[in-house]
Amino acid sequence: MEKFDRLLALDTFRGITIASMIIVNFPGSLSHVYAPLSHSKWHGCTPTDLIFPFFLFIVGVAISYSFRKFDNKISLFAISKIAKRALIIFLIGLALNAFPFNSGISNLRILGVLQRIAVAYGIAALLCLYFNSKKLIIISGIILIVYWLLLLGFGQGDPYGMESNLVRVIDLRVFGENHLWKGIGIPFDPEGLLSTLPAVVTTIFGYLAGESLQTKSNLKSVVYCMFLVGVTAILIGKIWGITFPINKSLWTSSYVVYTSGWALIFLSVLLWFIDVQGYKKWTFPFVVFGMNPLFLYVLSIVWLKIYISLIKITKADGSVVNGVDWLYNQLFVPAAGYLNGSLLFAVTHVFIFWIILLILYSRKIFIKI
Repeated sequence: MEKFDRLLALDTFRGITIASMIIVNFPGSLSHVYAPLSHSKWHGCTPTDLIFPFFLFIVGVAISYSFRKFDNKISLFAISKIAKRALIIFLIGLALNAFPFNSGISNLRILGVLQRIAVAYGIAALLCLYFNSKKLIIISGIILIVYWLLLLGFGQGDPYGMESNLVRVIDLRVFGENHLWKGIGIPFDPEGLLSTLPAVVTTIFGYLAGESLQTKSNLKSVVYCMFLVGVTAILIGKIWGITFPINKSLWTSSYVVYTSGWALIFLSVLLWFIDVQGYKKWTFPFVVFGMNPLFLYVLSIVWLKIYISLIKITKADGSVVNGVDWLYNQLFVPAAGYLNGSLLFAVTHVFIFWIILLILYSRKIFIKI
Protein backbone atom coordinates (compact mmCIF):
# COMPACT_ATOMS: atom_id res chain seq x y z
CA MET A 1 0.00 0.00 0.00
CA GLU A 2 1.04 3.57 -0.63
CA LYS A 3 2.20 5.41 2.46
CA PHE A 4 1.78 9.16 2.68
CA ASP A 5 4.77 11.29 3.66
CA ARG A 6 4.45 14.70 5.30
CA LEU A 7 1.08 15.85 4.09
CA LEU A 8 1.04 19.64 3.89
CA ALA A 9 -2.38 19.78 5.51
CA LEU A 10 -0.91 18.49 8.78
CA ASP A 11 1.59 21.36 9.06
CA THR A 12 -1.14 23.80 8.03
CA PHE A 13 -3.51 22.43 10.67
CA ARG A 14 -0.86 22.83 13.35
CA GLY A 15 -0.03 26.35 12.16
CA ILE A 16 -3.67 27.48 12.17
CA THR A 17 -4.06 26.08 15.68
CA ILE A 18 -0.95 27.88 16.95
CA ALA A 19 -1.94 31.19 15.32
CA SER A 20 -5.41 30.87 16.87
CA MET A 21 -3.81 30.29 20.26
CA ILE A 22 -1.90 33.58 19.97
CA ILE A 23 -5.05 35.49 19.07
CA VAL A 24 -6.84 34.04 22.10
CA ASN A 25 -3.94 34.57 24.52
CA PHE A 26 -3.12 38.15 23.48
CA PRO A 27 -6.22 40.33 23.73
CA GLY A 28 -5.52 43.93 24.57
CA SER A 29 -8.12 43.69 27.31
CA LEU A 30 -9.88 40.67 28.80
CA SER A 31 -12.92 42.91 29.28
CA HIS A 32 -13.21 43.52 25.54
CA VAL A 33 -13.12 40.21 23.68
CA TYR A 34 -15.44 38.90 20.98
CA ALA A 35 -17.45 35.97 22.36
CA PRO A 36 -15.99 33.29 20.00
CA LEU A 37 -12.50 34.26 21.24
CA SER A 38 -13.35 33.51 24.88
CA HIS A 39 -13.56 30.18 26.66
CA SER A 40 -16.88 28.96 27.94
CA LYS A 41 -17.37 30.03 31.53
CA TRP A 42 -18.11 26.40 32.46
CA HIS A 43 -20.31 24.04 30.42
CA GLY A 44 -20.37 24.50 26.65
CA CYS A 45 -17.84 24.84 23.86
CA THR A 46 -16.81 27.96 21.96
CA PRO A 47 -14.39 27.99 18.98
CA THR A 48 -11.67 28.91 21.49
CA ASP A 49 -12.36 25.71 23.42
CA LEU A 50 -11.34 23.74 20.32
CA ILE A 51 -7.75 25.01 20.27
CA PHE A 52 -6.22 22.88 23.03
CA PRO A 53 -7.85 19.59 22.00
CA PHE A 54 -6.87 20.33 18.39
CA PHE A 55 -3.27 20.65 19.51
CA LEU A 56 -3.38 17.39 21.48
CA PHE A 57 -5.00 15.73 18.48
CA ILE A 58 -2.09 16.98 16.33
CA VAL A 59 0.36 15.62 18.92
CA GLY A 60 -1.30 12.25 18.41
CA VAL A 61 -0.93 12.51 14.64
CA ALA A 62 2.75 13.36 15.10
CA ILE A 63 3.20 10.30 17.32
CA SER A 64 2.02 8.07 14.49
CA TYR A 65 4.67 9.51 12.17
CA SER A 66 7.44 9.47 14.77
CA PHE A 67 6.90 5.76 15.42
CA ARG A 68 8.34 5.00 12.00
CA LYS A 69 11.74 5.66 13.58
CA PHE A 70 11.04 2.75 15.94
CA ASP A 71 9.52 0.55 13.19
CA ASN A 72 6.33 0.83 15.25
CA LYS A 73 7.79 -1.64 17.76
CA ILE A 74 8.16 -1.39 21.49
CA SER A 75 11.77 -1.21 22.69
CA LEU A 76 13.81 0.19 25.53
CA PHE A 77 15.10 2.89 23.17
CA ALA A 78 11.56 3.92 22.20
CA ILE A 79 10.39 4.00 25.83
CA SER A 80 13.40 6.07 26.91
CA LYS A 81 12.85 8.58 24.08
CA ILE A 82 9.19 8.98 24.98
CA ALA A 83 9.93 9.35 28.71
CA LYS A 84 12.72 11.87 28.11
CA ARG A 85 10.58 14.00 25.81
CA ALA A 86 7.63 13.95 28.20
CA LEU A 87 9.85 14.91 31.15
CA ILE A 88 11.49 17.80 29.29
CA ILE A 89 8.14 19.22 28.17
CA PHE A 90 6.77 18.92 31.72
CA LEU A 91 9.80 20.73 33.19
CA ILE A 92 9.56 23.50 30.60
CA GLY A 93 5.93 23.98 31.58
CA LEU A 94 6.87 24.12 35.26
CA ALA A 95 9.59 26.68 34.50
CA LEU A 96 7.07 28.82 32.60
CA ASN A 97 4.78 28.76 35.65
CA ALA A 98 7.68 29.94 37.81
CA PHE A 99 8.81 32.72 35.43
CA PRO A 100 9.85 35.47 36.17
CA PHE A 101 11.15 33.57 39.22
CA ASN A 102 10.29 36.18 41.83
CA SER A 103 7.71 34.42 44.01
CA GLY A 104 9.36 31.23 45.28
CA ILE A 105 7.80 27.78 45.23
CA SER A 106 5.23 28.13 48.00
CA ASN A 107 2.63 29.30 45.47
CA LEU A 108 4.00 27.69 42.34
CA ARG A 109 1.35 26.18 40.11
CA ILE A 110 2.37 22.59 39.37
CA LEU A 111 0.09 21.78 36.46
CA GLY A 112 -0.46 23.62 33.18
CA VAL A 113 -0.81 23.35 29.43
CA LEU A 114 2.63 21.93 28.68
CA GLN A 115 2.40 19.62 31.68
CA ARG A 116 -0.85 18.20 30.32
CA ILE A 117 0.68 17.81 26.87
CA ALA A 118 3.67 16.00 28.43
CA VAL A 119 1.60 13.53 30.43
CA ALA A 120 -0.96 12.95 27.67
CA TYR A 121 1.80 12.45 25.13
CA GLY A 122 3.75 10.06 27.36
CA ILE A 123 0.81 7.83 28.26
CA ALA A 124 -0.73 7.90 24.78
CA ALA A 125 2.58 7.14 23.07
CA LEU A 126 3.21 4.10 25.26
CA LEU A 127 -0.32 2.80 24.76
CA CYS A 128 -0.04 3.28 20.99
CA LEU A 129 3.25 1.37 20.94
CA TYR A 130 1.83 -1.54 22.91
CA PHE A 131 -1.62 -1.93 21.34
CA ASN A 132 -3.08 -2.10 17.84
CA SER A 133 -5.83 0.20 16.57
CA LYS A 134 -8.77 -1.99 17.59
CA LYS A 135 -7.48 -2.35 21.13
CA LEU A 136 -6.76 1.38 21.32
CA ILE A 137 -10.38 2.13 20.44
CA ILE A 138 -11.57 -0.23 23.17
CA ILE A 139 -9.12 1.24 25.70
CA SER A 140 -10.22 4.76 24.78
CA GLY A 141 -13.87 3.86 25.28
CA ILE A 142 -13.11 2.32 28.67
CA ILE A 143 -11.16 5.41 29.78
CA LEU A 144 -13.98 7.76 28.78
CA ILE A 145 -16.67 5.69 30.50
CA VAL A 146 -14.61 5.11 33.66
CA TYR A 147 -13.86 8.84 33.87
CA TRP A 148 -17.58 9.58 33.56
CA LEU A 149 -18.43 7.11 36.34
CA LEU A 150 -15.68 8.47 38.59
CA LEU A 151 -16.97 12.02 38.33
CA LEU A 152 -20.56 10.91 38.67
CA GLY A 153 -19.97 8.71 41.69
CA PHE A 154 -17.29 10.48 43.73
CA GLY A 155 -17.95 14.19 43.38
CA GLN A 156 -19.15 16.28 46.29
CA GLY A 157 -22.65 17.54 45.60
CA ASP A 158 -23.06 18.45 41.93
CA PRO A 159 -20.62 16.02 40.26
CA TYR A 160 -19.99 18.50 37.43
CA GLY A 161 -20.07 21.69 39.50
CA MET A 162 -17.17 24.12 39.57
CA GLU A 163 -16.44 23.66 43.28
CA SER A 164 -17.65 20.11 43.87
CA ASN A 165 -16.19 18.00 41.05
CA LEU A 166 -13.80 15.11 41.74
CA VAL A 167 -11.04 16.66 39.60
CA ARG A 168 -10.81 19.59 42.00
CA VAL A 169 -11.11 17.37 45.08
CA ILE A 170 -8.14 15.25 43.98
CA ASP A 171 -5.99 18.23 43.00
CA LEU A 172 -6.63 19.93 46.33
CA ARG A 173 -5.57 16.81 48.21
CA VAL A 174 -2.53 16.06 46.04
CA PHE A 175 -1.16 19.57 45.46
CA GLY A 176 -2.93 21.86 47.91
CA GLU A 177 -4.77 25.04 46.95
CA ASN A 178 -1.58 27.15 46.85
CA HIS A 179 -0.33 25.13 43.88
CA LEU A 180 -3.49 25.31 41.78
CA TRP A 181 -4.68 27.86 39.21
CA LYS A 182 -6.98 30.54 40.64
CA GLY A 183 -8.13 32.22 37.44
CA ILE A 184 -11.83 31.62 38.11
CA GLY A 185 -11.76 32.93 41.68
CA ILE A 186 -11.31 29.58 43.43
CA PRO A 187 -8.44 27.07 43.45
CA PHE A 188 -9.23 24.88 40.46
CA ASP A 189 -6.91 23.64 37.75
CA PRO A 190 -8.36 23.23 34.23
CA GLU A 191 -5.35 21.01 33.50
CA GLY A 192 -6.08 18.85 36.53
CA LEU A 193 -4.49 15.51 37.34
CA LEU A 194 -7.57 13.32 36.85
CA SER A 195 -8.89 15.26 33.85
CA THR A 196 -5.63 14.55 32.02
CA LEU A 197 -6.85 10.95 31.70
CA PRO A 198 -9.48 11.74 29.03
CA ALA A 199 -6.97 14.12 27.41
CA VAL A 200 -4.91 10.99 26.71
CA VAL A 201 -7.85 9.76 24.60
CA THR A 202 -7.84 13.00 22.58
CA THR A 203 -4.20 12.25 21.76
CA ILE A 204 -4.96 8.62 20.90
CA PHE A 205 -7.69 9.73 18.49
CA GLY A 206 -5.09 11.89 16.74
CA TYR A 207 -2.77 8.90 16.55
CA LEU A 208 -5.50 6.77 14.95
CA ALA A 209 -6.13 9.49 12.37
CA GLY A 210 -2.42 9.70 11.57
CA GLU A 211 -2.13 5.95 11.31
CA SER A 212 -5.02 5.80 8.84
CA LEU A 213 -3.32 8.43 6.68
CA GLN A 214 -0.17 6.30 6.49
CA THR A 215 -1.68 2.88 5.87
CA LYS A 216 -4.49 3.47 3.39
CA SER A 217 -3.85 3.34 -0.35
CA ASN A 218 -6.32 6.05 -1.39
CA LEU A 219 -6.10 9.48 0.22
CA LYS A 220 -9.54 10.50 -1.07
CA SER A 221 -11.21 7.56 0.64
CA VAL A 222 -9.38 8.37 3.88
CA VAL A 223 -10.58 11.96 3.72
CA TYR A 224 -14.19 10.92 3.09
CA CYS A 225 -14.09 8.42 5.93
CA MET A 226 -12.44 10.94 8.25
CA PHE A 227 -15.15 13.50 7.53
CA LEU A 228 -17.98 11.02 8.17
CA VAL A 229 -16.40 9.80 11.39
CA GLY A 230 -16.01 13.43 12.47
CA VAL A 231 -19.69 14.20 11.88
CA THR A 232 -20.67 11.06 13.78
CA ALA A 233 -18.38 11.96 16.69
CA ILE A 234 -19.89 15.44 16.95
CA LEU A 235 -23.39 13.96 17.11
CA ILE A 236 -22.35 11.40 19.73
CA GLY A 237 -20.63 14.11 21.76
CA LYS A 238 -23.71 16.34 21.67
CA ILE A 239 -26.01 13.49 22.69
CA TRP A 240 -23.66 12.37 25.46
CA GLY A 241 -23.44 15.98 26.56
CA ILE A 242 -27.09 15.89 27.61
CA THR A 243 -26.15 13.72 30.60
CA PHE A 244 -22.39 14.42 30.82
CA PRO A 245 -22.00 18.10 29.90
CA ILE A 246 -19.44 19.20 27.32
CA ASN A 247 -16.89 21.00 29.49
CA LYS A 248 -13.31 21.95 28.66
CA SER A 249 -12.25 22.66 32.24
CA LEU A 250 -13.22 19.12 33.25
CA TRP A 251 -12.22 17.71 29.83
CA THR A 252 -15.37 15.63 29.99
CA SER A 253 -15.74 12.50 27.87
CA SER A 254 -18.44 14.17 25.78
CA TYR A 255 -16.02 17.05 25.19
CA VAL A 256 -13.34 14.59 24.02
CA VAL A 257 -15.65 12.98 21.47
CA TYR A 258 -17.18 16.29 20.36
CA THR A 259 -13.88 18.15 19.87
CA SER A 260 -12.22 15.14 18.23
CA GLY A 261 -15.08 15.15 15.75
CA TRP A 262 -14.39 18.76 14.89
CA ALA A 263 -10.65 18.01 14.60
CA LEU A 264 -11.39 15.22 12.11
CA ILE A 265 -13.67 17.45 10.05
CA PHE A 266 -11.20 20.34 10.06
CA LEU A 267 -8.30 18.08 9.10
CA SER A 268 -10.30 16.29 6.40
CA VAL A 269 -11.31 19.60 4.81
CA LEU A 270 -7.69 20.77 4.81
CA LEU A 271 -6.53 17.46 3.34
CA TRP A 272 -9.14 17.71 0.59
CA PHE A 273 -8.27 21.24 -0.48
CA ILE A 274 -4.49 21.09 0.03
CA ASP A 275 -3.30 17.55 -0.62
CA VAL A 276 -6.08 16.23 -2.86
CA GLN A 277 -7.09 19.31 -4.86
CA GLY A 278 -3.65 20.93 -4.70
CA TYR A 279 -4.53 24.40 -3.39
CA LYS A 280 -1.25 24.92 -1.55
CA LYS A 281 0.03 28.46 -2.05
CA TRP A 282 -2.13 30.00 0.69
CA THR A 283 -0.76 27.62 3.32
CA PHE A 284 2.75 29.10 3.62
CA PRO A 285 2.07 31.54 6.51
CA PHE A 286 0.53 28.74 8.56
CA VAL A 287 3.29 26.27 7.71
CA VAL A 288 5.76 28.80 9.14
CA PHE A 289 3.73 28.81 12.37
CA GLY A 290 3.46 25.04 12.39
CA MET A 291 7.17 24.24 12.15
CA ASN A 292 8.22 25.58 15.59
CA PRO A 293 5.14 25.13 17.81
CA LEU A 294 6.86 24.46 21.14
CA PHE A 295 9.29 27.36 20.68
CA LEU A 296 6.43 29.70 19.84
CA TYR A 297 4.36 28.62 22.83
CA VAL A 298 7.25 29.20 25.22
CA LEU A 299 8.14 32.51 23.58
CA SER A 300 4.54 33.74 23.72
CA ILE A 301 4.12 32.91 27.42
CA VAL A 302 7.44 34.53 28.36
CA TRP A 303 6.57 37.57 26.21
CA LEU A 304 3.17 37.93 27.87
CA LYS A 305 4.57 37.55 31.38
CA ILE A 306 7.21 40.20 30.66
CA TYR A 307 4.44 42.55 29.55
CA ILE A 308 2.39 41.91 32.66
CA SER A 309 4.92 41.26 35.43
CA LEU A 310 8.12 43.09 34.49
CA ILE A 311 7.00 46.15 32.52
CA LYS A 312 5.46 48.78 34.77
CA ILE A 313 4.67 52.29 33.53
CA THR A 314 3.67 55.23 35.71
CA LYS A 315 0.98 57.38 34.10
CA ALA A 316 0.57 61.13 34.47
CA ASP A 317 -2.00 60.66 37.24
CA GLY A 318 0.45 58.56 39.24
CA SER A 319 -1.23 55.20 38.61
CA VAL A 320 0.94 52.28 37.53
CA VAL A 321 -0.07 49.98 34.65
CA ASN A 322 1.57 46.99 33.01
CA GLY A 323 2.85 46.83 29.44
CA VAL A 324 -0.31 45.32 27.97
CA ASP A 325 -2.58 47.97 29.51
CA TRP A 326 -0.32 50.80 28.42
CA LEU A 327 0.06 49.64 24.80
CA TYR A 328 -3.61 48.81 24.48
CA ASN A 329 -4.87 52.13 25.80
CA GLN A 330 -2.20 54.33 24.22
CA LEU A 331 -2.03 52.80 20.74
CA PHE A 332 -4.80 50.35 19.96
CA VAL A 333 -7.88 51.92 21.59
CA PRO A 334 -7.32 55.28 19.82
CA ALA A 335 -6.80 53.44 16.53
CA ALA A 336 -9.72 50.99 16.64
CA GLY A 337 -11.81 51.41 19.77
CA TYR A 338 -12.03 49.14 22.77
CA LEU A 339 -13.33 45.90 21.24
CA ASN A 340 -11.62 46.06 17.84
CA GLY A 341 -8.53 47.54 19.47
CA SER A 342 -8.30 44.48 21.71
CA LEU A 343 -8.51 42.22 18.66
CA LEU A 344 -6.00 44.37 16.76
CA PHE A 345 -3.58 44.02 19.67
CA ALA A 346 -3.79 40.22 19.31
CA VAL A 347 -3.50 40.24 15.53
CA THR A 348 -0.45 42.51 15.74
CA HIS A 349 1.26 40.00 17.96
CA VAL A 350 0.39 37.19 15.58
CA PHE A 351 2.28 39.14 12.91
CA ILE A 352 5.23 39.87 15.22
CA PHE A 353 5.60 36.21 16.14
CA TRP A 354 5.22 35.20 12.51
CA ILE A 355 8.16 37.40 11.54
CA ILE A 356 10.29 35.78 14.24
CA LEU A 357 9.30 32.31 13.06
CA LEU A 358 9.86 33.26 9.42
CA ILE A 359 13.47 34.13 10.26
CA LEU A 360 13.91 30.70 11.87
CA TYR A 361 12.15 29.00 8.94
CA SER A 362 14.30 30.77 6.34
CA ARG A 363 17.40 29.56 8.17
CA LYS A 364 15.98 26.05 8.51
CA ILE A 365 16.05 26.27 12.30
CA PHE A 366 13.43 23.92 13.74
CA ILE A 367 13.54 23.58 17.52
CA LYS A 368 12.43 20.12 18.60
CA ILE A 369 12.80 17.90 21.63
